[in-house]
Amino acid sequence: MQSTMGKQAVEWLAAAAADPRTCKEQWDLGADAVLLEGGRLWDVVSVPEYLGLRALDLLRHARSRTTGPVLVNCGARRVGFFLPPDPAAEWTGPGVRHVGRGSWVAVPPPHRSVGRRLEWLLPPDGTGALYSPRVVELALREAGGSVGARVRVSRP
Repeated sequence: MQSTMGKQAVEWLAAAAADPRTCKEQWDLGADAVLLEGGRLWDVVSVPEYLGLRALDLLRHARSRTTGPVLVNCGARRVGFFLPPDPAAEWTGPGVRHVGRGSWVAVPPPHRSVGRRLEWLLPPDGTGALYSPRVVELALREAGGSVGARVRVSRP
């Protein structure tokens, strides 16, 4: 049985789907993940696992007021930080990928147990809390030099 917070997290994540009801049904039927489009409720900056884990450790020790979901893809060895949607943002650096509008990310349900290919290091809490891009950028830079550089580009 899911807690109220767990139900809120499911609702929040599923709201990013084109069809939230189908998304929740797939998770209820045991789907490991569903594909959700970035840019609706959140963007994801995905980095190599070693860099993401170091940055997450720095963020936890900094006790930053901003926090958000963090996903690890154990197969691909990548960590994804969920950020507010920003169509004008471009993240650059070796191995850095930005998932925004027009890009998709495989997302497990927030109550997924460990031991799967996709795991939540910090699951969504259902409130919509997301990491500040600036805070993540600084943690990535500290964790790996300029690898986590974030460059803003103007809108066309």
